[in-house]
This record gives sequence, C-alpha cells and structure tokens, in this order.
Amino acid sequence: MMLCPLFLCRMGAILLAAAVALPTAAAAGAPAPRLDFGAADWALARGVSDDPGLAAWYGGTGLQPVFAAPEGAPLRAALIAEVGQAAAHGLPDVYGVERLRRLDAAMPAPVETELAFARSFARWTHDVGGGILEPRRVHPEIRRDVLRTPLDQLLRRFVEAPDPTAALASVAPQTPEYRVLQAALAARTGPAIDPDLPQVPAGAWREGARDPAVALLRARLAAAGFAADSAEPELFDADLARQLRAYQARVGLAPDGVAGPRTLDRLNGGRDADSRDLLIALERMRWMNGHDLDTRMIWVNLPEFNVRVKDGGRTIYESRAVIGKDRDDWRTPEFSDVMQNVVVNPSWNVPRSMAIRDYLPRLQQNRFAAAHLDVVDSRGRVVDRASVDFSRYTAKSFPYRLRQKPSADNALGEVKFIFPNSMNIYLHDTPTKGLFSESVRAFSNGCIRVQKPVELAHVLLEGASADPAATYARARQSGTERFLKAAGQPVHLVYFTTTVDEDGTIRHFRDIYDRDPAVWRALQQAAAEAGATGLETAALAQ
Repeated sequence: MMLCPLFLCRMGAILLAAAVALPTAAAAGAPAPRLDFGAADWALARGVSDDPGLAAWYGGTGLQPVFAAPEGAPLRAALIAEVGQAAAHGLPDVYGVERLRRLDAAMPAPVETELAFARSFARWTHDVGGGILEPRRVHPEIRRDVLRTPLDQLLRRFVEAPDPTAALASVAPQTPEYRVLQAALAARTGPAIDPDLPQVPAGAWREGARDPAVALLRARLAAAGFAADSAEPELFDADLARQLRAYQARVGLAPDGVAGPRTLDRLNGGRDADSRDLLIALERMRWMNGHDLDTRMIWVNLPEFNVRVKDGGRTIYESRAVIGKDRDDWRTPEFSDVMQNVVVNPSWNVPRSMAIRDYLPRLQQNRFAAAHLDVVDSRGRVVDRASVDFSRYTAKSFPYRLRQKPSADNALGEVKFIFPNSMNIYLHDTPTKGLFSESVRAFSNGCIRVQKPVELAHVLLEGASADPAATYARARQSGTERFLKAAGQPVHLVYFTTTVDEDGTIRHFRDIYDRDPAVWRALQQAAAEAGATGLETAALAQ
C-alpha cells in the first residue's frame, strides 16, 4: 500500500509531538518517557491523523490513551450517557452510542476502543457545542461564524474535571431559552393534532361564515388547545374568532381572526411543523453558543422586527424595528459584531447601488435633481454640479458619491449606530415613523431602522460616558456630525422564527426571508450523510 505524503506528514507530526510531550511529562514527575513507538501507537496516530483536534491532543500527550486507560471508565460512562441524549438536543443518532456500549462492556481492543470513543467525543462536542452546520455554507445571507472551542481544550477540561459528566454536559448551550426548547421538543408541546383529523379546506373563513369547513376548523383549533364549543359547529361565531386570534398570536401570525392560507397551512401542518421549528431553533441557538450571552448586548431578531438590549439575560431596552425588504441584495443578513460609535446628526452616504439605480438616471436628465444630496468626489470634496456632465457616466464609471447633510429630513434621522462590517449594515433613526405601525416591517435597503433611537443611544453610551443623556444632548445641539464612542457592546443580528420570551413562553414568527427551509434541508442532508435515516426520525423517536 502506498501512503500519501500528506498522511505521512501528519503521522510524523503526531509522533514528533508525542516524543516531545513524554519527556516534558517525565520532568513533571510522570513515568519515564517512552520513545520507541509500537504498533498500537502507530495505529492510534493513524486513526486520529485526519482530525486536527484529536491529533493535537494525542500528539501533545504522548499518544497516551484517555478512554481505554485503566482510569478511563468514568470518562466512557459520561460520554455514553451524554450522546445517548442526542434526541433531547434535537440531534440525530449518529454518535455510535450502541457501539460505545458494546466496547465499554467487552473492551476487545484498546486502540479500537480509544478511537471509537475519541471520534464520538469529537463529533458530539462539535455538534452540541456549536451546531451540526457551518452557517455560512447554508445560505448566502447567513454570514455567521461559529465560535467553537478547540477540541484539545475540550478534551483537557473533560479529562481533568472532577465530574466528567457535568463537564461534558456544559458543552451544550446553557441558556434558559435552550432548555425551554428542549422541554418543548421532549413534550411535543406543539399542536398535538390527530393525523387522522380532516384538514380544513382552502378558503378565507371568517366570522359570520356558515360551512362544514368551519366545523373542521373548530375541531383542529380544539386539538391545538384553543377550544370554542358551540351548539352550531358550522357557524363561525365570535367565540371561534377569539380562539382563532389567540392561536394566530401563539404561532406568530397576524391575529386577524381570519382562517386564510397562512393560518390554514400552519394549522393543518400540526405537530410536524412545530417539531421542525423547534429543531431549527435549537440548531440556531447552538450557533450562538460561543458568545457570552449574559453580557450586555444588542439583540436584533429579524423575523420579530425587534431590537433589544439585554444585560444578564434581562431586557433593559426594547424597540420596534424596520428591516430590509424581501428582495435580492436588500435582505438584512445575519452576523455578529461589536458596537463602536453612536453618530449624532449623521450624514447619509447613499449606497452606491441606490445612487446608480435611483439617482444617476435623474441626474442625467437634470443635473440639479435631488438637490438635497451633495455630489462628492473620491477625496471627500463637494463638487459643483454645474461642472459635471452626468450623461458621460455609466453605472460602472460613475466616480462620485452622493451624500445628504445632517438635517431634519435626513434619511438616517438624528442618530445612527455603527458596528463596522463589510456589508455596511447599521442601525439608525428614520424620519419615516409611520412604518413602525405595520405588523410586517420589511421596508429598508438592508439597514435596521429603530423606533426609539434616542433611548437606545443613552443605553449604548452607558459605560463610555458619565452622563449619557447630557453627552448626547450636547452632540445633538451642535448641529454637526459627532461621533460618540459606545461601550463596545456585542451586536447580534439573528434570525429566530421560534423564540422564548423571558417568562418561558414560546413564540413563533413568520419566516419573512424564507431561510428556515434552507436550514432544514441542510440539517437533513447532514444527518443523512452521517448515517441517520432522517433528522426528524432520528432526533424525535423516543
């Protein structure tokens, strides 16, 4: 058999690291170093060579066994117990728990046992600690990077912990919201509707209607926990309308009391739809596990059209928000960053795409059009429009920027909030206040408009200013653009269509950008590639 050079390099690196590690251990009082590696050492090195984390661990510990060692029984028991709870986390059964149990009982070959447990540990901690998926590969508008703890660090904590079971359990998200979703998944708290119950036919059923379909609607609502008994089940009465509105609010639909297409799609979907929502939410929560979610942070849940500032898990500020339109290049992406500046009396630099699409054609017709905007050159100087022949330029060759000065009708209002990123996404005020009264607030070009911006500015200046309100007021009164340093809070733009309120209530929101199907397909594909028959079957079977 011919061994590839890369494999030999990996093997050599592991054995070299092991040779260096053993004398170091000996100097600390461990047994004398053994540098004559035998067949078992080669087999172990070969088995971990394709996993950088395992290679780093075993190379750094002199290829000493962890799970197959005489003292490894508690570690094996802890791992078996934890991976046996995969379904409780909404994870597929792909961690080889039955094989681990057989190896633990018989211990047929130390290297086989060591490798089986080590690989299961690596996969389990990867999946439960940061998610099965790499978010950026799921959808182009998901720009999230998962902060994963290096595997060799996780192994060290596990091996050195006085309670390995607790140490391994702590790898999963520890937030109250995650535990609520786990409990909901275990208890199937979604609408437990009998699959044999007839579905409600398509229509737009509302108060006053009389039809056999109304009786089916009444039955399905009752099965979902929203009973509205009546002596005339085929009549859509006021009590049924109240129960329907309560159901709609519970699952994140507009509570209009009309059983239209969206409501019927949700109601007819029953438990399966809720189970998928829970599985997707659990995976998305795992993506956030590497962040400190107890610190003060800005939390923008896009499907909720909402901005919160949280501190220690408690909401200290909340506002309605307007997010990007559901159009290519306008949808607000998902990512995390750090708040740097509160910009008072901001100028508005028109995004180039908008300048080319909306303003260049107008300027070519009339160079004095859009008089509220300055034409600015590459050095930031305002250009006299009379000296520019706009008809010379195309979308590619247009060399200018368009900028709006601070003013009462500035597109950014009186303040914007900057967390620098390659997508030029930020939070800001707006002179267009009426849109905040809409239930679906997807109207912007991608940035996030905030209904209560001044209050947000005060909160974000805490820690950076002794008197945030006075600092803000002075900057505002100057009438010029002023950059105030924020306290460096994390900013998380997230996308949860299933959330948990602080009182433990689970809420559902419309998938405004249709991203959940992409996450669901990716979860199913990952489960299938790992050997599960399907994520839902593997994760939910009790």
